[in-house]
Amino acid sequence: MTDPLQLPDLASRSLGGAVVAANDEFFAARENLVLPHPAVVRTEFGHKGKEYDGWETRRRRTPGHDWAIVRLGAGGIVAGVVVDTAFFTGNYPPQASLDGAAVEGHPSVAELERADWQPLLPLSDLAGDTANVFAVDSDRRVTHVRLGIHPDGGVARLRVHGTVVPDPRLVDAGPFDLAALENGGRVTGVSNAFYGSPHQLIGRGLARSMGEGWENARRRGEGNDWVDVSLACEGVVTLAELDTSWFLGNAPGAAALTGRTADGAEVELLPRTRLQPDTRHRFVLPDVPGVASVRLDVFPDGGMARLRLWGRPTAAGRAELGRRWFDALPDSQAVEVFPDTVPGTPCVSD
Repeated sequence: MTDPLQLPDLASRSLGGAVVAANDEFFAARENLVLPHPAVVRTEFGHKGKEYDGWETRRRRTPGHDWAIVRLGAGGIVAGVVVDTAFFTGNYPPQASLDGAAVEGHPSVAELERADWQPLLPLSDLAGDTANVFAVDSDRRVTHVRLGIHPDGGVARLRVHGTVVPDPRLVDAGPFDLAALENGGRVTGVSNAFYGSPHQLIGRGLARSMGEGWENARRRGEGNDWVDVSLACEGVVTLAELDTSWFLGNAPGAAALTGRTADGAEVELLPRTRLQPDTRHRFVLPDVPGVASVRLDVFPDGGMARLRLWGRPTAAGRAELGRRWFDALPDSQAVEVFPDTVPGTPCVSD
């Protein structure tokens, strides 16, 4: 996938993103920025004026600009940004910028304000009532972004598309879903996504409705629908969860899982197996070699809420995961994590 907008939105509330601070939110709350659904038009007026589905600051009478800090749901490398000014016409900011920072642990707002912020998007022109799309050229992992609007105004949604780079220290701590988006799993191919994004299939938590899963169009020809998932790292899958919750008259009749090793060989993980509607299916898998990706086939079509592939990294997979994470650390965080390591040198501990 070369289009950055095809990558998951790392800032989305559905992945755990949150707006942790803003210097002003007089007219509309900052939390609206990362809501997963598109903004809607509002016609009502409140005590502070017309209400908007977005974040809106008051008219600035002093020098400077307004800002909001967003904690990403999963740390990663940003490839594209959407600053959506939907329904903001005479009150949108004429320009915006975006900075990124990588911060250890669970920082306070004061600690975030002192972070080593680096530019991701330079000061760029915006249009009103428009999804303003920008490509980002970066190879550094960030955990937080700071949106600047210049000088003030309203933004409906902020989308931060990118690739998750998981912290391998968390992988070492316990059970590991190799497919999870927040752990670095990613969808690399799909036959059809007419009704629901395949990224939702590997999203956080339980789906709360049919709209939070992957659903394809009704198949009228031969064949079947499928999704390819690149795992967080090469690993041995021991337990698979195929969750059809909320899918009643449109669940697949059956499904199969096929792994692919790093050298391209196919490994059968789960043979074609009957599924039930609105059911969380759990399958203990046979002892098989480590795989780098998994293909989910559904027969002949239908929707699924979640796919979980629990297991453990192989030695090679864990080493590669550690290298990828370390290579993407900004210098300031690398020094914090490894105080005796000179930035730019390989991490021998991995």
